[in-house]
Amino acid sequence: MSDALLALQRGRPSADFDAKVAHSIAVLQEAARQYSPLTQASSLGAEDMVVTDLIQRSGIDSAVFVLDTGKLHEETVALIGRLQAHYGREVEVYRPDAATAEAFVAANGEDAMYKSIALRKQCCDIRKMVPLEAALAGKRAWITGLRREQSQARAEVHDIEAPASDKPDARAKANPLAAWTWGDVWHYITTNGVPYNPLHDQFFPSIGCAPCTRAVTLGEDFRSGRWWWENESAKECGLHVAEGHDGAPSGTSQDDPTSADVSPDVSPLNFFPTRSSSPQKETAA
Repeated sequence: MSDALLALQRGRPSADFDAKVAHSIAVLQEAARQYSPLTQASSLGAEDMVVTDLIQRSGIDSAVFVLDTGKLHEETVALIGRLQAHYGREVEVYRPDAATAEAFVAANGEDAMYKSIALRKQCCDIRKMVPLEAALAGKRAWITGLRREQSQARAEVHDIEAPASDKPDARAKANPLAAWTWGDVWHYITTNGVPYNPLHDQFFPSIGCAPCTRAVTLGEDFRSGRWWWENESAKECGLHVAEGHDGAPSGTSQDDPTSADVSPDVSPLNFFPTRSSSPQKETAA
C-alpha cells in the first residue's frame, strides 16, 4: 500500500497524544492495584497490540490471552508467534471444544453464520464465549482495546468499569484506550515499532474470524466490515455486551432470531478448515 493511502487510512495523532499515553499507563496501573489478578483479552488487532505494549511499559503483572476460534485468518494466527518473540512473553491460547464446534457445523453447515443472526451468535458462543469463560476463570478484571470511536455501541466505554455489586461473579473491565483515536493507535504503533496484523494494510481496521470480516472503504465506520450482511446497527459477538458497567461477559443480546435479519444478497466466503483442538488452555509455542 502506498504511503499516501496509509496516511489517508490512519490519520494523525491527537494534539494531546503524549498525555493520552501517560493516562493509559495510569489506567492499567490503577486497574492492577484494584483488581489483580487480571488478564488482557487480545484479538491481535491494532488496538490490542498497543495495549500489550503498554502493559509491558506499565510494569503491571498481567497475563495475555487469545481466543483461537479455528476460523482466524492465517495472518492473525501467525501474529501470536511474532508477539511472543517481540516481547519475550507467553501468550495463552484458548480454543473451542472441537466436538461441539464440529457438531454445530454438521447440523447447520459451514455457512451457518450467514443464515440468521441466531446461528451466527451461536457460532460466536461456541468459538468465543465459552473459551472466554475459561480464559477469565480466577481473574478479577480483564483488559481490552475498546475505544469510544470504534462504534456507536462503544461510545460510552469508560476507562475502568467496576463490576456490578449485585453480581458476585462479575469482573471489572479496563479500557486504557477508551479516548484514543485511530490516528493515535497508528502513531503509537509506528513510533514504537509495535508488530501488527498485515491485514490492516489492506483496509481491515477490525479483524475477527475470516468468514465474518471484510475490508472497508473510506467513510465506513471501523466495524462495518464485521458481519456486514446483518442489518442491525450494533454488531457484537457477545464478548463486550454487558449490562451497565458489569465487567462479566454476558450472553448474546436479544435480537430477532430470523433469517429476515440477514441481507438476501450475501455470498459466503471461503473458510479456513476448523483446527482440531483441545478446549483447554494452551501456551503458544
